[in-house]
Amino acid sequence: MSVPVIAFFNNKGGVGKTTMVYHLAWMLADSGVRAIAADLDPQCNLTAAFLDEDRIEEVMAKGERALTVFSAVRDLKRGTGDVKEPHVENIANRLGLIAGDMGLSTFEDQLSENWPKCLDGDERAFRVTSAFYRVVQLAGAKQESDVIVVDLGPNLGAINRAALIASDFVVIPLGPDLFSLQGLENLGPALRRWRKAWKERIKKKPAGADIDLPKGSIQPIGYVLLRHSIRLDRPVKAFERWAARVPGTYAEAVLDTIVDASVSIDTDPACIAKLRDYRSLMPLAQEARKPMFFLKPADGALGSHANAAAQAYKDFKDVARKIAAAAGIPNFE
Repeated sequence: MSVPVIAFFNNKGGVGKTTMVYHLAWMLADSGVRAIAADLDPQCNLTAAFLDEDRIEEVMAKGERALTVFSAVRDLKRGTGDVKEPHVENIANRLGLIAGDMGLSTFEDQLSENWPKCLDGDERAFRVTSAFYRVVQLAGAKQESDVIVVDLGPNLGAINRAALIASDFVVIPLGPDLFSLQGLENLGPALRRWRKAWKERIKKKPAGADIDLPKGSIQPIGYVLLRHSIRLDRPVKAFERWAARVPGTYAEAVLDTIVDASVSIDTDPACIAKLRDYRSLMPLAQEARKPMFFLKPADGALGSHANAAAQAYKDFKDVARKIAAAAGIPNFE
């Protein structure tokens, strides 16, 4: 049985996606879920959030000593073998990391070239296209994980296509701004197009080929609105205008349906949460190398910062609970 894979993706960058994946992975583990965070963004921001510089240098050692996701696909890229079980860095009890690698960007051309070859029943094309799925599933099986959460870069390239095909679910982090809405308009049709195209390709799998292929369901769980500007605990008016357009844009672009005009962010069932801006906590969290909601007085979380850390715990616990329920993830406490 495969481990559920949840991708976090938006065509728009800078919405706080990696920060959300980092905190959600920690919260899932804190809630009793055995989780792996997989960094499939060649920019490696998720890896940098989890590991200090000394460990990053060790994990991203040159050549065969590297312990990254690229190490697991290197032989397949070279044409000298297939994927290997990746190294899973132990972060905490019930939490592991598949570290990213800038070298992953060199795999993009092969992913692009082999996508159409799947329609010809080419076995290597299927091995390349399903590489990410098989890598994370090997890790999940070895770690007996309940879920794998995946961080992706903000583009519609071949790496993200392969990563999303490997995913059972997708969560879309958004900012209340024009560019996030435009990102939704690009992202939704791409998801449907890739889902349909993969279903056509999977029928062409060569008989007798021992390849574990993903279903490519890429089921949207919903969106999280990351409110970057808060005044007296309310979005400023400029952002209220964009936030009001999110339910309709999400329904039309991602779900390919029409939402009732009366549906708002507060009543939209697709809205997982509205997360406030915790900007004042971020420097403390980065310095302490821990999630914002685990900050203690010894880390500098005093007074209002302590209250904000406690609120962050409640907020992320609620987000994690909703996502776990939607994805059928067991063991959530």
